[in-house]
Amino acid sequence: MMRVCVVCEGQTEVEFILNCVAPYLNDERFYLYPTILQSPSGNHRGGRVTVQRLVNFMRHQYHEVDRITTFVDFYGFQDANGRTAAQLENAITDGLSAEVNIEPRFILSYVQLHEFEALLFSDVDKFEYVLDGWNESVRETLEAISNQFATPEDINNHPTTAPSKRILKSFAPGTYSKTIHGPIIAEEIGIETIRIKCPGFNLWLEKLELWKTQIR
Repeated sequence: MMRVCVVCEGQTEVEFILNCVAPYLNDERFYLYPTILQSPSGNHRGGRVTVQRLVNFMRHQYHEVDRITTFVDFYGFQDANGRTAAQLENAITDGLSAEVNIEPRFILSYVQLHEFEALLFSDVDKFEYVLDGWNESVRETLEAISNQFATPEDINNHPTTAPSKRILKSFAPGTYSKTIHGPIIAEEIGIETIRIKCPGFNLWLEKLELWKTQIR
């Protein structure tokens, strides 16, 4: 069996991997599971993502698995310093390869554009599961946002207009919870629809599926 660890930056991403991605990919020979990025002390502290923090954490996790990958947001990456998502992915892979002396083909660094919440714009009607805040006005607002961009992953990366900020602004205060509603909405949308609408996410899954073909 091939064991694959997905390093996530927060609990929302962990729930998404656990409830949506893992059931979609796992079988009797392939076992993918999420873990949350921790501090050096071992505390579960999502966020504050940097290349070195990921490398340090993945270095320890790798010894327990066959392959390792990441699912972290580009939005808020603390040491991006003008680098693209692809450049950050390369930096993570290069850093881990150098520190652990493992082949890059066993590492799949993935940075989600621009954050997990972008995937939820794959089908805005599924926001109806925000039961206390959903109405036709909210649907129209979310649909208008989605229609401005070629894909959900193009929704821009900015402190006021990132996908999560747009969602929070669309709902009445206190009605939308990222950790509660986000994974539920994603599960209702379904992986196949998200793959169609989000090319970056789809490419990541294609690479994970390629790993499955390499199981002997």
